[in-house]
Amino acid sequence: MKEQPRGLTHKFAEYIKEFTFESMPPEVVHRSKLILLDTLGAILAASSPHYSASRILLEFARTVGGNPQSSILGSDQKTSCVNACLVNGTLGYYCDIEPHHVAAVLHPAAVSVPVALAFAEWKKADGKKLLSALTLGIEVSCRTSCAINPRDLYSRGFHPTSVACGFGAAAGAGSFLGLSHSQWVNALGLAGNQASGLLAWASDPTENSRPFNPGIAARNGATAALLAQSGFGGPPMIFEGKYDFFSAFSQGNEKPEELFREGWAIQELAIKLYSSCSYTHPGLDAFLGLMKENNLNSCDIARIDLQYPLAGAHMIDNNELKSHCAQYVFAVAAVTGQVTIDDILKDRREEAEIRRLSENMRVIGDKELDRTYPDRYESIVTLTTTDGRILRKYNSWAKGTRENPIRENEMRDKFYRLSTTRIPKSQAEQIDAWIEKTEKQEEVETLINLLRVKNL
Repeated sequence: MKEQPRGLTHKFAEYIKEFTFESMPPEVVHRSKLILLDTLGAILAASSPHYSASRILLEFARTVGGNPQSSILGSDQKTSCVNACLVNGTLGYYCDIEPHHVAAVLHPAAVSVPVALAFAEWKKADGKKLLSALTLGIEVSCRTSCAINPRDLYSRGFHPTSVACGFGAAAGAGSFLGLSHSQWVNALGLAGNQASGLLAWASDPTENSRPFNPGIAARNGATAALLAQSGFGGPPMIFEGKYDFFSAFSQGNEKPEELFREGWAIQELAIKLYSSCSYTHPGLDAFLGLMKENNLNSCDIARIDLQYPLAGAHMIDNNELKSHCAQYVFAVAAVTGQVTIDDILKDRREEAEIRRLSENMRVIGDKELDRTYPDRYESIVTLTTTDGRILRKYNSWAKGTRENPIRENEMRDKFYRLSTTRIPKSQAEQIDAWIEKTEKQEEVETLINLLRVKNL
């Protein structure tokens, strides 16, 4: 167990307390708006009553009740702010198509955007406050995950998004509450005290408990901030006390200096183009590239081999979840050229061609590729064709990452493709226009109204 520098918690609390919209450079404000747009597209698509978790979550919110403070996005229902954070945070990751941070190995926007919206609606905040809260939440989440060491979290069966994003949720929620320094310290302690979230969802084929983990983080962080505001005490040195956070969740490889890392994590978020685990994305780009370059159809493929960092291969090798099963995801991509929400939330495994390709694909854990994991998800795809050709392609950065970016018009195309599964294009255009001028908006009620969909 490492002895952490004294004052670490207080210093981090001060960083959070001093964070304002004015501290965000123009390029960060611009990026924050794009992340908001991209995440809302994912949430709207996830809210479809065709999907089991969406239906169950709405019924859960009706059953438990609560003061109607905040909206459940993609519905016409309101519930308590904390319950809205839980439901919308779960929807944020349901379709596995929202922004993610490669090195921190987590989905901070799925947590921070719902929390910021729920509190902005309840507290009648303006657009600047919405942007600063969601950006702060993302920064705190990513810094915390990098400090813990996400690779060690995975090796111990913990989900970094659930463990680390509770701190980000507390930061985003607390920014609306005017917390004092001591209250911020308590909020961090209470967020850490609730930290949870196992990778046990990896064996749940319903795909319900997977997105529940970001919902847990959103709920826990919101609860921590509200309790701290009310004077509830928390561990005063969550990052360096007798039973500190790193001792519980790291294996002696923590990097507390990452709490104060340079740069902006929100600028590093990757935009997902496939509705599947981000670990599969560099390989999918390489795979589809080989098919296009060689004019191949699925029936031309005899075998697929994916070499992937050994430390992460277990998450995508014949996983029970369709979203995290490379064999299934690559088979779908071979047949359709894409991996969509319906491909992971519905079941195509019994289709003959998808079953054939799945059975003829291997995920090979490669220690050599571990050298850059999790900072990169290096992948090598080897195709064997039915006529005996062997085709090989290496890829280290998926399209949509900072190192291999997509254009803004591609991000907007993605938003319209997702959002219009639930709302008319004219309504999606109004959301886009509102977000374009977020920092000039005096209230968020208009945006919330545009995100409402009448329940069936």
